[in-house]
Amino acid sequence: MRIAVIGGGPAGLYFAILMKRDRPEARVTVVERNRADDTFGFGVVFSDQTLETFERADRPSYEAITRAFAYWDDIEIVTSRADGTGAAHRIGGNGFCGCSRRTLLMLLQDRARELGVEMEFGREATPEDFPDADLIVAADGINSPVRQRDVDHFAPEVDLRPNRFAWMGSTRPFDAFTFFFKERPEGIFIAHCYQYEKGASTWVLETDPATFERAGLGAMDEAASAAFMEQVFAEELGGHRLITNRSMWRRFPMLRCKRWSRGNVVLLGDAKATAHYSIGSGTKLAMEDAIALHAAFMKGGPGADDVEAVLMCFESGRREDVEKTQHAADVSLVWFEHLDRFWDMPPTRFAFGVMTRSKAITWDNLALRAPEFVEESRDLFEEEVRAAGLPAQRGAPPMFQPFRLRGMTLPNRVVVSPMCQYSATDGMPDDWHLMHYGARATGGAGLIFTEMTCVSPEARITPGCTGLWNDAQEAAWKRIVDFVHAHGESRIALQLGHAGQKGATRLMWEGMDQPLEEGAWPIVSASAQPYFPNSQVPREITRAEMDRVRDDFVSAARRGARAGFDMLEFHCAHGYLMASFLSPLTNHRTDEYGGSLENRLRYPLEVYRALRAAWPADRPMSVRVSATDWAEGGVTDEETLAIARAFAEEGCDLLDVSTGQTVAGSAPHYGRMFQVPWSDMIRNEAKVATICVGSITSADQVNTILAAGRADLVALARPHLVDPAFTLHAAARYGVRTACPPQYRWGQEALLRNAAREEADLAELRRKARPKRHAL
Repeated sequence: MRIAVIGGGPAGLYFAILMKRDRPEARVTVVERNRADDTFGFGVVFSDQTLETFERADRPSYEAITRAFAYWDDIEIVTSRADGTGAAHRIGGNGFCGCSRRTLLMLLQDRARELGVEMEFGREATPEDFPDADLIVAADGINSPVRQRDVDHFAPEVDLRPNRFAWMGSTRPFDAFTFFFKERPEGIFIAHCYQYEKGASTWVLETDPATFERAGLGAMDEAASAAFMEQVFAEELGGHRLITNRSMWRRFPMLRCKRWSRGNVVLLGDAKATAHYSIGSGTKLAMEDAIALHAAFMKGGPGADDVEAVLMCFESGRREDVEKTQHAADVSLVWFEHLDRFWDMPPTRFAFGVMTRSKAITWDNLALRAPEFVEESRDLFEEEVRAAGLPAQRGAPPMFQPFRLRGMTLPNRVVVSPMCQYSATDGMPDDWHLMHYGARATGGAGLIFTEMTCVSPEARITPGCTGLWNDAQEAAWKRIVDFVHAHGESRIALQLGHAGQKGATRLMWEGMDQPLEEGAWPIVSASAQPYFPNSQVPREITRAEMDRVRDDFVSAARRGARAGFDMLEFHCAHGYLMASFLSPLTNHRTDEYGGSLENRLRYPLEVYRALRAAWPADRPMSVRVSATDWAEGGVTDEETLAIARAFAEEGCDLLDVSTGQTVAGSAPHYGRMFQVPWSDMIRNEAKVATICVGSITSADQVNTILAAGRADLVALARPHLVDPAFTLHAAARYGVRTACPPQYRWGQEALLRNAAREEADLAELRRKARPKRHAL
C-alpha cells in the first residue's frame, strides 16, 4: 500500500506511525511545508482520558510523551475586578498534562523514523505529487490547500468568532491550569495559562472586540501588544516576561466540512474540523482522528482494500464524536464571548460557571472531584434563598431549595413541562388528565404545567387538545387542581394558548402538525402563510378577530382563576398565534402590527395586559417565548432580550424560555440542555427570572443549571413521562426529604435507605476508576 500524508503535524504523523506499525510493508511518506524543528505556538494540553487513549493506540509514543510532560490536577480561577476586589478558587481532581508542541512533534518524528516512515520537510506538496498513492491524507492544517482546491466538494463552513486571541508564552511556572480574569478601564482581559515543561508556560490571551478596540491592540505590532499585555497581567506574571512566536491577534475560525473525503483523498485534523482552545481539544481531536482512520483501515472484512469505502466508514463512524467535541467547544467559547453577562455574579458562582461552561463537568462530577467547592456553591445558594425570606433546606442541593413568585411559593425548583396529551374530547379534560397531573403532583415536583389549553374551539391545535371556554371544562379543571392541592405541596400553572397557523392538525402520533384530512376548522395567523406547503392557509387575522381572541384569553384566564390555578402562562412560542406576530418569519403585515419589533410586539403585549388585569394580583404570570427561530431571518438575540424586557415591564414574573418550531424549515442544534443558553442570556442580561427547558434529563443537570445561575426553575418533559416520581427519586439520591403523600411514605423511606447505599457504592467505584496519575 502506498500512503502519502500531506502535513507533518500531530494528525499526519500519528496516522503515519499507526499505519506503518501495523502495515510494515506499506510505503508511508509524510511531507511537511515547514522545517522539521519549526513550530508555532507553545504547549498542548491532554487530559488523563486522552492519555489513556494514546496508551491503547501506541504505547511507545505514549511513553515518550508522558516522560516529557508537565502534570497538574487542579484548575485555578482568579478574578481581579476594577474596584480592587478579587477571588481565587482552586478546584482539584481534573487530571491534565501539558507538553511542548515542538517536543511532541520531535517525539512523533522519532517514532515515525524508527518505524520506517519517510519524511520530507520544507516542501509544499499536492495530491498530484503522488500519482501512485493508494491513499492521500490531507493533514495540512486549518488553511488546507488540498481542501480549498476542491472547496465545492468538501463544502467547508467557517464561523469566524468575534473575540480576539493571541498565543504567547512565559517562564512563569504553574502548578494548575489557571484562568486569569482581569478587569481594566478598557474592559476584561482573559489569560488561559498552563505549564507545559519546566520553566515554560503557555498564555492564551483573549478579549472581546470592544475591549480590543479600546486598548488599541489592533494597531500594535507583535512586540508592542506583548508589552501591553505584560502591563495588563503584571501582577499575574510576577516579574516574568511574555514571549512571542508569531503571536498575532486573531479571531477563532470554527470550521466544519460537509464531506471529509473524495476518492482516495481524506481530510484529517484541523483541515476538516476545528475545536476552540478553551477546552484544549485541537491536538486531541487531530490525534484521535488519526486513531479512528487507522482503525477503519485495520477493521478488515469485505471491502477492506477499497480505500473509498474505508474512508466512508471512517467518516460515518467518526463524525458524531467530532461533532460532540465541537459542540462542547462551541458552548465553551460562547461563554467567554459573553463574559460580561456573568462578571457581576458572586465569585463562587462565576467560578462554577467557568467549570461547567461546556456541559462536560456537572454538579455531581464536581462533588466527586472537588467536594469543598460544591459545598461552597451550595452554601451560596442557601444564603440567597434565606436572603429572599424563604426557609432554605440546610445541606440540600439547589433543586430542593424553595422559590417564590408573588404569593406563590414552590417547595423546590423542579418543573413538569407542558406536555400535550391529545386526549381530550371537545376540549374536555377527563380521567386521563386527572391521572396524568395527579401522578406528577404526588411525585414531588415543585410546579406542574398543564398542556397548552386552548381559549376557544378554533384555537385548538388538534381535536384532542384541552380547552377552557365553557363551564364544564372549568369544573373538570377545578377537579384536577383540587386534587393536586389536596395531595402534596406542588403548585399547578395553567398554560393558555391559541394555535394560529398550526391549528386544525392531526394528533401527534398521527402526523405532528400535519393538516386534518377531514373535520378541519378555519384558522388564522398574523399573516396568510401556511406552516407546511400542504397545510391549510390561515387567514390574516383582522382587528375584529384580534379583539375576539383577546377576549377569549381573558375569559379563559378568569375561569382558570376560579378553578384555583396558582399561576398563569401566556403561550407566545412555537409558531402559534402570538408567536406568529413576534417572528419576522411569520409576520409579513404592513399595518401597525408588522415590520419593526415594536409593532410585532404590539398585539401580544395588548393581550398580556388584558390577562394581567384579569388575573389575581397575588398570583404570578409567565410568558413562554421561542428565543430563537433556528432559521435565517428569524428573531435575533437582541430582539429576544427586547421581548423579555417588554413583558417584564408589563409585570411578567417569569420567562419560560424555549426555542424554535416557528417555521417548518428550522434547523435546531440538538443536544443535552441545548436551549439553556437562551435562558442564561435572558436571566442575566434582561434580569428576568427564567424557566429553562430542552433535553434536560437528570437531577445532576438541574443542579448544574441552577448553581451556575442559568435559570431559576428547570423544566423536564420526557423524564416525567416515564417517571412521575422523578423528584422523589432525585431527593432520595441526594439524601433529601421532600413532600410525599402519606400513602407513599414507606416507599420514600425505602428509597432513601437504598439510595444512600447505592451512592456510597457508586462513589467507591468512581474513586477506583479515576484515571491514573502520570508523574514526570
